Amino acid sequence: MPESHNNRDDDLLDIVDDTEPPGPGVEGGPQPWRILIVDDDADVHRATELAMQGLLIERRPCSFLHARSAGEARQVLAHEDDIAVVLLDVVMETEDAGLKLVHHIRNDLRNETIRIVLRTGQPGYAPEIETVQAYDINDYKTKSELTRTRLYTVLTAAIRSYRQLCALEASRRGLEMIVESSASLSRIRGITRFAEGVVTQICALLGILPEGLVCAQLDGESDVRIVAAAGQFASLIDRPISAIRIDAVRERLLRCLELKTSLYDAGTCLYFGMGEGRAMAALVDAHRELDELDHQLLRAFCSNIAVGFENVVLYSQLLDQAYNDQLLHLPNRTRFAELLDRNLKDPHGVTLALIDIDDFSDINDAFGHAFGDQVLRAVAMRLVEVMGLSTAMARVGADIFGVLGVQSKVNPETVTAAFDEPIVVSGERLQLSATTGLVRLGESQSVGSELLLDAQIALKRAKQAHRGASQYFSDAMGTDARERFKLLKGLRMSFEENRLFLAYQPQVDLATGRCIGAEALLRWRDEHGKFIPPDQFIPLAEQSGLIVHIGEFVLRTACFELRRIIDAGHADFRMAVNISLAQFRHANFLNSVQSAMRDSGVPAANLELEITESIAMEDPSFILRVLEEVKQPGVTVAIDDFGTGFSSLSQLRRLKVDRLKIDRAFVQEAQASEAGATIAMMVVNLGRSLGLTVIAEGIETEEQRQHLLNLGCHEGQGWLFARPQAAEQLEEWLRQEGARAAASKAEQASVS
Repeated sequence: MPESHNNRDDDLLDIVDDTEPPGPGVEGGPQPWRILIVDDDADVHRATELAMQGLLIERRPCSFLHARSAGEARQVLAHEDDIAVVLLDVVMETEDAGLKLVHHIRNDLRNETIRIVLRTGQPGYAPEIETVQAYDINDYKTKSELTRTRLYTVLTAAIRSYRQLCALEASRRGLEMIVESSASLSRIRGITRFAEGVVTQICALLGILPEGLVCAQLDGESDVRIVAAAGQFASLIDRPISAIRIDAVRERLLRCLELKTSLYDAGTCLYFGMGEGRAMAALVDAHRELDELDHQLLRAFCSNIAVGFENVVLYSQLLDQAYNDQLLHLPNRTRFAELLDRNLKDPHGVTLALIDIDDFSDINDAFGHAFGDQVLRAVAMRLVEVMGLSTAMARVGADIFGVLGVQSKVNPETVTAAFDEPIVVSGERLQLSATTGLVRLGESQSVGSELLLDAQIALKRAKQAHRGASQYFSDAMGTDARERFKLLKGLRMSFEENRLFLAYQPQVDLATGRCIGAEALLRWRDEHGKFIPPDQFIPLAEQSGLIVHIGEFVLRTACFELRRIIDAGHADFRMAVNISLAQFRHANFLNSVQSAMRDSGVPAANLELEITESIAMEDPSFILRVLEEVKQPGVTVAIDDFGTGFSSLSQLRRLKVDRLKIDRAFVQEAQASEAGATIAMMVVNLGRSLGLTVIAEGIETEEQRQHLLNLGCHEGQGWLFARPQAAEQLEEWLRQEGARAAASKAEQASVS
């Protein structure tokens, strides 16, 4: 709208006539400030442009957009998002069109950064004070006030305000991105994915496409490797830094790691120091010079993310420890089970084998563990040579290798061939062998760790055969193993629920028939009331280690029963208790014996411990030491099942035991065959010659008793005299025996 003007030498409209039209901009120069002129007067548009012709604000030129109405301005603002200032006429198509546009910018578009300068030729339509208070505007001027100098001043103030607001907004967004990226990256555990995320977040902070490199120097190693890459560098992941063919890029990364600081000139290279010789450098190219705000954001980002890098490295190390064997750099049992479970697509024609090096503990004992480690490395290399790189391999035990491959490579013949030639370690030629358990995966329904269990069962069967044997798994083996496991589980539960109990079988003097003692025998009745034979559950208890606790229960229960029998008037009664090898070797064995005698109050002379012939021959020096301590208070010791093993007579003499017990098998054969009779006679003669009492078990007939008595056997037990019975029955049996003995004595006295 036209209006009168004063001071025409400095009037904005006079410039229209005095200034040359603007020339073309300089390509590649600084980005101009974009200013939107909203006015229904075309002369104002041209005059404003000409007034700013050739002037720089904050070392940048101005670029103008034009709208002839508030409606047209709305369309421009809908498509342009980098406008710094709006020079806005208040009165256009309506008296308040300009003010409504301000409301639209602030409330509808939610643009808080764009600066608004109101201009009017009719001030009365919008009072200045009320308008400034009501709207977020930078200035409110009448058109007559905007001389060239005043226009430059107003725009400079508005642009400076705009730049500061943009910086604050960028800083806020940047900090939000840092917080969000730190949170999202903290959930990433793999170092490669974490590093890729770092590149992405840096590029987002700088507003550029994700392209860059992350190089790492881990655990003090001199070799620097590329752990993440994006854009043109994507093919370089997990390769040494020397693979980067662009000299400037490679040298900049190395310089960053060497100087241990971030570099911002000629491309951004950020340094992440993590201590203990670990460091990372991330390089991105912003294609522009970074300002102070960029530097601040990147420094904050580096401070946050350096801790995340350290955590990821530590987590990676934990994963490595959890899933890989540190000595041989092979997968461990856990990882191997996962590979079997997840990666096996077609099991047909594939075999799993567990290869156990025979007598490896002897190698460690003879040459030391360091030498043993070298042997394991040499065996691993030999297996790879024989079975090929396509065969997966893991270390699943101290000296057990797991291999998985096609049947033509993984079979007993190939394993045997791997050990045909001696293995040379530190100049020593070792002729090794291995025992192997195998599973044909095509014939198995198992997966993952279940397959390893099947192979372990087959390996155990192979070990029972002979050194260097091989055994394939079968369903029957699995059924047997499951039944044994079920039985062991039931035994453990029954022990905890007090369903194990003792039965006592009397022992008698063969010559007089007088009861001199009893053997405590363990019995198990399961939850269904079914009796489980001892020869089924005792070996399981011994193998599992449960026998130690069960044995202590047997010992204490037998001692307290012995106390009741002694109190009932049988002062010389002897209670025999079986001791297993695991129990005998346990560190608390002597304490458990002393505690049982002390708590029950039984005399040591009334307690006898039965050990098997195999225990007696196990470790001479250890056995002698323990037996001496056991016998010191007066406890007697018997060798059970004598004649079933291969005893050393000199060792037997040194043990100073009190009693030899003839196994029931020899008692049964004593009358059936000449060989059986000879063995029984030899055992009796041996015992008598060493000054030992000889007792036979399993006597079922009077003929057997008489035969053993004629051989010189002192004592016996068996169904001929009494079956194993509960404590109450034993006590009643002893009362009846005492009554019979008293009656017999009275009868003899009356006859005499």
